[in-house]
Amino acid sequence: MAAAPSPRKFLGRLPLPERTFVTDALRTETVGGVLLLIAAIAALIWANTPLSGSYDALRDFHIGPAALGLDLSIQHWAADGLLAIFFFVAGIELKRELVAGELSDPKAAALPVIAAICGMAVPALVYILVNTVGGGSTDGWAVPTATDIAFALAVLAVLGASLPSALRAFLLTLAVVDDLFAILIIAVFFTSELNFAALGGAVIGLAVFWVLLRKGVRGWYIYIPLALVIWGLMYNSGVHATIAGVAMGLMLRCTRREGEEHSPGEHIEHLVRPLSAGLAVPLFALFSAGVAVSGSALGDVFTQPETLGVVLGLVVGKAVGIFGGTWLAARFTRAELNEELAWPDVFAVATLAGIGFTVSLLIGELAFAGDSALTDEIKASVLVGSLIAAVLAGILLKLRVRTYRALVDAEERDEDQDGIPDVYEQDNPEYHVRMAEIYEKKAAEHRRLAEVAGASRGDDGGPA
Repeated sequence: MAAAPSPRKFLGRLPLPERTFVTDALRTETVGGVLLLIAAIAALIWANTPLSGSYDALRDFHIGPAALGLDLSIQHWAADGLLAIFFFVAGIELKRELVAGELSDPKAAALPVIAAICGMAVPALVYILVNTVGGGSTDGWAVPTATDIAFALAVLAVLGASLPSALRAFLLTLAVVDDLFAILIIAVFFTSELNFAALGGAVIGLAVFWVLLRKGVRGWYIYIPLALVIWGLMYNSGVHATIAGVAMGLMLRCTRREGEEHSPGEHIEHLVRPLSAGLAVPLFALFSAGVAVSGSALGDVFTQPETLGVVLGLVVGKAVGIFGGTWLAARFTRAELNEELAWPDVFAVATLAGIGFTVSLLIGELAFAGDSALTDEIKASVLVGSLIAAVLAGILLKLRVRTYRALVDAEERDEDQDGIPDVYEQDNPEYHVRMAEIYEKKAAEHRRLAEVAGASRGDDGGPA
């Protein structure tokens, strides 16, 4: 009689290549998140001082060729142009996850995908419920569905909290799936009247982009001008321009061929991610997060159904949705939780995912484009909801900080100094031989020091 298959471990140790990729990716996102946080604070200060007039004037200043339909305000250039770079990186991340990462294995992908879907559905339901009961507009249902991975990592950096790689990978996978559905939401629900000529031109441009990639054509001087043309056509088509960035990111090859250290997608992501995290997203935050904040305005956040729906969606909906979806998926797939972690750790990460900044601000602008006053109030609610989620997550994570620190130290320990953490070499005989030699040298040194100490004590008249 065959033995029953052992249950799979949820949040177990990552394979070394995946851990290395996650660590490198999140390191850049953390730096970008800190810059994002600084940009958001700068925007709030700028918009709430006597210099607020200059902020509004700069944000609303128009520039660009009108003949090409691109006479846009600085704020629109940031939202439609710079965020296309952000979504280009998101497209590459998604492609890599689908072909080589956590999402490449349907069994392993099921749990984070279910968690991410629940983490978007429940906040949307919370928003709709609040606005149905309160008589508000349901147009903003998608605002609290997004998670901002960079901002979440910035919060971790500010708190000095180090998460084990499995929890960081879970948060990253949640954000990648989150981005995918946010892209679909933007494409389906926030597309204006279509210009089929421009859309056809964008599709032809994407086809040329794909053919050049498949032919192995290289040269930034080919792809960057082509990408700009595709972006401009997509913008004029009525489809949100960031979709062009996603489409091009998904076309890149993210699997390695023989002799390749990195796939083209990984290489380009490594080059573009600092531009996205360090420039594009912070500038978007600078020109989108500047809302007037006063006592009455903050009070309105908790009294108007639209803004209250966003706050509760981010703080309650995200935590309940992700945690509940994860628990149910683990129960029905018989996936055992890693014994080094506990379900409160999952709830803390779910709460941290309530930080929905960049994409939430973008969807808020799209959902209430005709009402500038309500748009600013929605932005304020995104900031308040994200702040509350960050504080709650910080408290929950601090309660377990010693456990996390011990797990991270164990993951990073490299006593034989070969560049590979020791925890990944327990089945390697050569590692144990190296460690035996190291301990033998240490033992010999301690015997020598014991002899020296004994001789010294004998000279001082102590016992020999």
